[in-house]
Formats: sequence, C-alpha cells, structure tokens
Amino acid sequence: QVQLAESGGGSVQAGGSLRLSCAASGYTGSSYCMGWFRQAPGKEREGVAAIYRGGGSTLNADSVKGRFAISLDNAQNTLYLQMNILEPEDTAMYYCAATRPYYCAYATLAAGAYQYWGQGTQVTVSS
Repeated sequence: QVQLAESGGGSVQAGGSLRLSCAASGYTGSSYCMGWFRQAPGKEREGVAAIYRGGGSTLNADSVKGRFAISLDNAQNTLYLQMNILEPEDTAMYYCAATRPYYCAYATLAAGAYQYWGQGTQVTVSS
C-alpha cells in the first residue's frame, strides 16, 4: 500500500519561501506521476505542480510559474516543492499525490489521475 506523508508547511510573510516534502513508501514500480495540489477554504482543489518519474518531465500551474519548483529525489522516494516569493493567495492546505505505477505517461495536474493522497500540510502566507 502506497503511503504519502507531507511535511514542511508553516506560516511565512509575503515574499518568503518554504519547502514542502512528501515521503512516499510502498512503491514497487518506477514509472508514475507525483504532484502537489492545494485547496483554500471555499475554493476548489487546484493542481500546483507535477512530475513524471518515468521521464522527469514537470508541469507547473500558471499561477506559480517562476516561483515554485517541483523535484523528486528518486533514491529517497521523496517529492519536494520549493516555494519562493510566496503571496497571500498561496495560503492553502497543500496535498501530495501520486499515481499507481504505469498509470501516467506524462506529468499532469488532473486530480482524477491520482490514486494516492497525503493528509496535507498547511501553508499560510501573511501580507
């Protein structure tokens, strides 16, 4: 059973940085996608960034391009999200997600493509 555990959330002032981590366990394959999603109160879940482990391609939402970067440590099976120049609009619960092995062929921000989800970590950005 795949399990995902996020960490690294917290409170920061606008313009600051945070790095989220997601430790994945239980994987037996190497070709799958992982991604970061977020949901603010009263808003729909939004895909933030994704990566395809099979080829390394990444995809960022327009709202975070140039500010956020997703990366994957294959040896540690740990997903990261480096968040820079944070804005109050980035305040949300951030979730790590992953697909089953061979269930994706390229990085995607479509939430329906992901079968495994973490519990989330809160990010709060004050102005």
